[in-house]
Order: sequence, then C-alpha cells, then structure tokens
Amino acid sequence: MKQDIIQLHEEFMQGQKFSVRLSSETLRGYQHTFDLLIKMMPTITLEMLSEKTMTEFFKRLELRERTVGRGIIKKGIRKSTIATYRSKLNKFFQWLEIKGKIKENPFSNMEYPNVRYEDRKYLKKEAVEKILTAIEFRILWKNLFIQKRNAAMFNVLLCCGLRKGELLGLKILDVDLQRKILTVRAETSKSKIDRAVPLNTMVLRKLEDYISELKKKNYSSPYFFVSENKDEKFTNHGFKHLIEKLNKKSGVKFHTHQLRHTFAINILNGGCDLAKLQQLLGHKDIRMTAVYLRCIPTNAMREDVEMLIPDNLI
Repeated sequence: MKQDIIQLHEEFMQGQKFSVRLSSETLRGYQHTFDLLIKMMPTITLEMLSEKTMTEFFKRLELRERTVGRGIIKKGIRKSTIATYRSKLNKFFQWLEIKGKIKENPFSNMEYPNVRYEDRKYLKKEAVEKILTAIEFRILWKNLFIQKRNAAMFNVLLCCGLRKGELLGLKILDVDLQRKILTVRAETSKSKIDRAVPLNTMVLRKLEDYISELKKKNYSSPYFFVSENKDEKFTNHGFKHLIEKLNKKSGVKFHTHQLRHTFAINILNGGCDLAKLQQLLGHKDIRMTAVYLRCIPTNAMREDVEMLIPDNLI
C-alpha cells in the first residue's frame, strides 16, 4: 500500500532528525523530494520501487509543464537537479534496504548523471553591485532596522560563504566582533562540523550597523537575525520574500546559493589554497571543494599563462 511507503518515510525522517541530527534545511530537502515522488507517482507502493519506476519518475519530471515568471510555460529538468533528487531519495532507499523493507536499492544499477559543475554559476561584479545598491536604497525598506538587517545578511553570505540555513541559524553568541570571527555551529551546518570564519572589514561594519539597530528592539531572542515584528528568528519564508524582492528591485535574477559560489570563486581567484577554502566552506571532503577549480573563469587565469615564456621556465 502507498500508505506503507509514506509511513516508512516518516519513520526515516524521524531518525534523520533526532538520531542523525541533520540540519532543518537538509530535512526539508529530503521531504520535498519525497513529496515530489508521491505527487508524480501517485500510485507508487513499496513493492513498485525499482529501476524502471525511478526512470519513469525522472521521465515525468522531464516532460511536465510548469508555469514560471509571467505565465511562461517551461519543460525539462537540469542534470544537476536530477542528481540532487536522486541523492536525497537514495538515502531513504538505502535505509529501506538496510531495514529489509526492499530487496535492492532501485538506484543500485542505475548510472549516475554526469553533472557539469561549471553550472555552479557565481555572480559577477556588476550583478553584486546592483544587488548591493538595491539593499542600500533606503526608501525600498519600511524602516532602518530592516535595511540594516538585510544588508548584514547579504554581506555575510557574500563574504563568509555561509549556506542559508547556517545564516538563519546564527545566534548572538556566534558573532564575535572583538575577535572578528563568526562561528558556524555543527547543529546548523550541513556537514555537521563546527567552523570559524574570519570577518572582513566590510562585514564587520555592516554587522555593527545592524547590532546598533537591534539593540533598540530590546529583544531577548538568542538568534542573531530576527524578525522586525516578533522577538524571534528571521524565518525561511521571510528570507524567501527578501530574495524575491531583491531579484525584482535589482534586476538581477539570482538565488541564495550563488552567493556561496561567488565567495568560493573569488577566494580561489585571490590566491587562497584549496585546503583553506575547504575549511571556510565547511566541506567534509576536499573533492567537494575541488569542484570550484573547474569554475574559475578563463580571463582570471590569463595573467598566469602570460608568465609562461622561455625566460621564466624552470
């Protein structure tokens, strides 16, 4: 019965939440992907889980029509999205196999999609400047608190390379302006690793401006980025609305994770070695960090290539 697979997924999610202690952002990703599977394959049962069924699932995703933007009909799905969905479902299928609920993981003999990680698009200087200009445009925001908070959040994402969940999960004790360090706790990190990120001068200034406005609120919330109207953390919904507004007002179509890509590419381009970048991004495996090496633009390497003349050979 379909209900069986839904109940088993609920059990799986409980384990991931309380035993594995995955971040809320990761848990949302798992649930969204499973809900999509049920939506696209409404009659699916535990007994139906097979390579053929999963191929049909991805086929339906490829052929479905979606309305985006101003009534634009869109079809198709990116390889990177397929890889993401497959990765999240695979965790559940592995769990089912270990529990003896299925004989074999449907993905066991399916070739993994060859993803072009060059698609990890970063934001160019002109785009970043347009977004920053929109944030600093005082009349765009209801009050100074909102403007200073949004400026601080954007600059932390851009200059510290945090994930969205890590940003929204920051607590007051995680931000040390005296030592110029921001701490990402394991409980909010996708990799479940504590890490400390240095704060540059620009971010420090934005954080100080925000803290100055925050103190006027007399809030008691332990979270660093908070709601304007409630003494509680800034929500995912509020953040989504913020990004949508910045997309519209800046004229730059971007998503949050592109700021992390922008951070990584520019840190590498500035001469930072891979091991340091791995630590800054909080990657468990340096191979995840090495992906960014493929994304460095050709022009950024021109000066290095120009050095390759006979007189400079070793």
